[in-house]
Amino acid sequence: MPEIRLQQLVKRYGAVEVLHGIDLQMAENEFTVLVGPSGCGKSTTLRMVAGLEAVSDGDILMNDASVKNLDPKDRDIAMVFQDYALYPHMNVARNMSFSLRLKKTPQATIDKKVREVAEMLGLSPFLDRKPGELSGGQRQRVAMGRALCRDAGTFLFDEPLSNLDAKLRGQMRAELAVMRQSVKKNMIYVTHDQIEAMTLADRIVVMHGGHIQQQGTPSELFKNPANKFVAGFLGSPPMNFLAAELKDEDGTLYAIGDGFALTLPTDLAERARKNAVSSAILGIRPSDLEYNAAGSDTASIDLNVVVSEYIGAQSVLICECGNARVTVEIKSETPIALGETLRFSVRPEGLHLFDHKTEDAI
Repeated sequence: MPEIRLQQLVKRYGAVEVLHGIDLQMAENEFTVLVGPSGCGKSTTLRMVAGLEAVSDGDILMNDASVKNLDPKDRDIAMVFQDYALYPHMNVARNMSFSLRLKKTPQATIDKKVREVAEMLGLSPFLDRKPGELSGGQRQRVAMGRALCRDAGTFLFDEPLSNLDAKLRGQMRAELAVMRQSVKKNMIYVTHDQIEAMTLADRIVVMHGGHIQQQGTPSELFKNPANKFVAGFLGSPPMNFLAAELKDEDGTLYAIGDGFALTLPTDLAERARKNAVSSAILGIRPSDLEYNAAGSDTASIDLNVVVSEYIGAQSVLICECGNARVTVEIKSETPIALGETLRFSVRPEGLHLFDHKTEDAI
């Protein structure tokens, strides 16, 4: 399992530069997820690692050896594509064993490997079926099985679940997580779905506009986003953002805006004072607002309920705070009425500040 490094990786299509000097190091046996909106450069990065796109500038290193000029077949990688890319005339067993047969692996070894991988992925009953006789989820498992049979040092996944419906995507996500525990390989996974990123990754790399915005563990990025983009991209429902002025009164720093005045926790207040911030964007996650009719004025915010979305054990409220919209997560049994103004306590650790010009975290 090689250590993979991208050094000042640049990709241009003619005069248009779509990747702007990407630096990234992926440790051995790490599940790295590249996540971001469409057009951010994540799939291009993956295809450059695979050798399917040429490198314009920079380098790709595996165990300190450059591979940027190697053919895909010489890079010790296996790739799972969004559209499965299965041979329709071959059954599951032959699709899975294709790379082994190309290498003229002994038939006994092929049969053993296919049985092992099929058992792991729950494909044993389907080995004699053609892809057209399988469901979308089963076909995706066959595509994964083909990669696993190849036994490469690095597995690349290019949005493998995006063609599946929501329920099946959730099931496949769970199967991927289980497979990850038994397959000790480098895995680089591309998705635009932040839930996939949060649930699968050892490390998330958030990309936007051809740049890496932040990288780290899911917990690090969720709790300490580097900027407003990362804060708004990770988390469902997304973080709320409110324009605020910061005012210091009697040693206490307040964030004051249209319809709210909140006391900032000590560590956040110290950072704001150190950076001489007078106005900022205040970020609050929906899960960090808690219904509390008796909450204090300086640790609470009053919201007028506009819409209530029932999603089972939880409900999502869309509320008004002055001229802004604020989303809140509450337990569904909480008694609320549309048009009602409710008071919500704000967890101090759930407050974030972002510079209103650079949008970097304060």
